[in-house]
Amino acid sequence: MVSRVLEEIKKTIMQRLPSRVHVAKVEFEGPELVIYTKNPEIISENGDLIRELAKDLRKRIIIRSDRSVLMEPEKAIEKIHEIVPKEAEITNISFDDITCEVIIEAKKPGLVIGKYGSTSREIVKNIGWAPKILRTPPISSEIIQRIRRTLRKNSKERKKILHQLGNRIHQETKYENDWARLTAMGGFREVGRSCLYLQTPNSRILLDCGVNVAGTDEKTLYPFLNVPEFAPDNLDAVIITHAHLDHSGFVPYLYHYGYDGPVYCTTPTRDLMTLLQLDHIDIAYREEQPLPFNVKHVKKCIKHTITLDYGEVTDIAPDIRLTLHNAGHILGSAMAHLHIGDGQHNMVYTGDFKYEQSRLLEPAVTRFPRLETLVMESTYGGKEDVQPSRNHAEKELIKTIYTTLRRGGKILIPVFAVGRAQELMVVLEEYIRTGIIHEVPV
Repeated sequence: MVSRVLEEIKKTIMQRLPSRVHVAKVEFEGPELVIYTKNPEIISENGDLIRELAKDLRKRIIIRSDRSVLMEPEKAIEKIHEIVPKEAEITNISFDDITCEVIIEAKKPGLVIGKYGSTSREIVKNIGWAPKILRTPPISSEIIQRIRRTLRKNSKERKKILHQLGNRIHQETKYENDWARLTAMGGFREVGRSCLYLQTPNSRILLDCGVNVAGTDEKTLYPFLNVPEFAPDNLDAVIITHAHLDHSGFVPYLYHYGYDGPVYCTTPTRDLMTLLQLDHIDIAYREEQPLPFNVKHVKKCIKHTITLDYGEVTDIAPDIRLTLHNAGHILGSAMAHLHIGDGQHNMVYTGDFKYEQSRLLEPAVTRFPRLETLVMESTYGGKEDVQPSRNHAEKELIKTIYTTLRRGGKILIPVFAVGRAQELMVVLEEYIRTGIIHEVPV
């Protein structure tokens, strides 16, 4: 069935592209349709054509050069430096022979892309390699370097994973989508181990898979993955809304338990999730309470992770499209909008979200084109859970800090490592910078 779908797509592509474009190969890579051509510069100069083709086919289309037209890496590096302005501050250039991509890391990636993509198109035109442009972290990050290194070293395996996934996603549906079922496997009527299982006649999706860090045994620590309707090897996809361990901490176990499919999340969530999972393993080992997974399962998770931008519509199963929207909770946090069938049903799973703007993040998205079912968190939703205003809470904090410092004391602020810790640092920076509290080590 997949081959028939792909043949029909190829036929459409050949009809729509200019006759002088030589298409070498068309294949699925995960949710994307990749077109390999011997003259990519012709297609790159006709951006509207590809956008219209993607809209008509309802697929995300990637253009790459056929291997036969790629410039030698040494010459390609020289050419890239000629094309890209020095102000972009390129820090690293590497080549992926498997995907025919050149990975360009720069402090100012916008200058590598150019206005309306002009510079990146010029790169393709001159060297053939398709540029993949990444931002160099302003502060060197070991975890980001490890993730990027893992993806580079396992490029061949990852392409195989994406190819298999693409065939699974783009097959025709077998059954009519006349029902959808949700099973709460953790995080409902409790805090921690968030896990929601979505079933349709054609697909199985897991939304979040966390741990309860306050749990004391297996019955309270982990989601109820032993429910009779759930089997990891039948899953089509896992969606992670954000990196906190109560939403992402048990994902590596799925790979230990037989799952070999994709994890969908934002890029910051992938990076933070990996950092927290590795930290969780390290702490558990030092406390002589080992977890039921290890570092190799975290690496397997990285290899299977597909990152998405906010607002990017993506096929994740034959009958389900996913769009992530800003949740305003922590860096990279997202709400998952799921379009089931051909307009049959629309559902949003919020994960943790923040309704108002904070010092670091925009408020959560609250408007959707269409929505029939909303599953939302209610951490502070009780009638007694009336929170003070942000302004009032900040003033109370600064008052306590000011009084303690005047007495020569020290301040300890117990807070989660990701999210509120960064918000507090911004608050402290402002009050120190404006002289309201004097400069002290933080």
